[in-house]
Amino acid sequence: MLTLEKFEEASEMLAPILLETKLIFSDYYSALTGGKVYFKPENMQLTGAYKIRGAYYKISQLSKEARKKGIISASAGNHAQGVALAAKLFHTKAVIVMPATTPLIKVNRTKNYGAEVILYGDVYDDACKYALSLAEEKGYTFIHPFNDEMIATGQGTIAMEIFKELPTVDMILAPIGGGGLIGGVATLAKLLNPNIKVIGVEPENAASLTASLEAGKVVTLPEVSTIADGTAVKTPGDVVFPYIQKNVDQVITVADDELVAAFLDMVENHKMIVENSGLLTVAALKHLDIKGKKVVSILSGGNMDVITMSSIVQLGLMQRDRIFTVSVLLPDKPGELVAVSKVIAQLQGNVIRLEHNQFVSVNRNAAVELRITMEAFGTEHKNRILKALEEGGYRPILKVPKDIY
Repeated sequence: MLTLEKFEEASEMLAPILLETKLIFSDYYSALTGGKVYFKPENMQLTGAYKIRGAYYKISQLSKEARKKGIISASAGNHAQGVALAAKLFHTKAVIVMPATTPLIKVNRTKNYGAEVILYGDVYDDACKYALSLAEEKGYTFIHPFNDEMIATGQGTIAMEIFKELPTVDMILAPIGGGGLIGGVATLAKLLNPNIKVIGVEPENAASLTASLEAGKVVTLPEVSTIADGTAVKTPGDVVFPYIQKNVDQVITVADDELVAAFLDMVENHKMIVENSGLLTVAALKHLDIKGKKVVSILSGGNMDVITMSSIVQLGLMQRDRIFTVSVLLPDKPGELVAVSKVIAQLQGNVIRLEHNQFVSVNRNAAVELRITMEAFGTEHKNRILKALEEGGYRPILKVPKDIY
C-alpha cells in the first residue's frame, strides 16, 4: 500500500543521493495565467529526470539475493538511466531494454552508467514484453518503470518536497505516461492535504489513461504517436490505476504542437531545457483556470538530444511566424532580385535563404520563381512584409519552409 509511513521512509532514504530541485517561480506563466505558477525542476535531477527516485527506492527494498541475480527493466529513456545509476550505486548488474526510437542521448547515458542496453521494438510496450521474456529466461529481477507500488512511492516523494517548500499549494500538475508518477504524487498529496487538486496531463495521441478512466478499467490503445516519447505508453499500470482513480481530480490532454510552443517559452523565458514529456504540465497551464491559485507544474525530465531540439526550435519559430517562406514570380532580367530584396530590407526582414528556379515556366522572360525564406518579429511583421510585396506587384504565395538554416 502507498502509505504515509512508506513515503516518509522513501523520502529519508533518497535524501542523501538526490539533488535539490527547489521550486522556481515563473513570472512569465504567472502573468499569463493570473495564478502563482511554480516549476518543480526534476529536469535538473540526477540523470536528468525524476526516475532515480523510484528506481533507487525499489532496488533498496530488494533482497541481496535478488540484487545478486542482476536486474532488468524496460524504458523509453529516463527510467533506464535511473535504474542504471541505482544499480551502479548498489553494485548490481543492470540490463535495460529500450525502444529502437529512443533518443541517442538517453541510450548513451544509460550505457555510461554501466548498464547493458538492448534496443527492441518501436514503443515502450514492445520493449517491456521483451524485457519480461529475458527476465524469465535469465533469472533477472524485473524493475517495472511505473506499475509498481514501490516505484510509485519513490516518485511520490516529489510531493513531500513541494509541501515543505510551499505548504499552501492549491494544485499540482504531473505528466502521465504509465501512471507511476501521477499515482505516487497524487496519493501523497491527498494524504498531506485532502483539499489539494491534482491534475494529470498526457499527450493527445497517447491518452491511454484518459481512455482507461472513461472505461473504468485499464485499456490498451491500438497505437500511440507523440513527440513526448517518455509518455508514449499504450497501457497504463493496473497496480497504480486504483490510486489514480481515487486521488487524481482531472486528466487533460495536450497536442504535440502545444509542446513545441512550450519548449520555446521555457528556453526564452526560463533558460531551461525541458524534454517534451516534461513540457506536458507547462502546456496544460493554458488550459486551466488558475487565477489566484498557487500551482506547481512538475517538469519531469530534460533529456533531449540536440537533433530533436533543433527540430523543435525550427517548428516553434515557424508556428510563431518568426520564420516563413514565400514564393514570388519575377521576369528573368537584371535588377529584379535587387528590387525584391529592397522591399524586404526596408521592413527589416532578414533573408536566410534564396532559391531561384528558372524552369517554373517555359517562357523565362515571363516568369522565374524566387523562393525566399526569412526571419520576422512575429505575425504582424510577417503580414507587413507580405503586404509590401503585394503592393510591389510580386503577389507572394506562402510556402512551407524546408530545413531553415
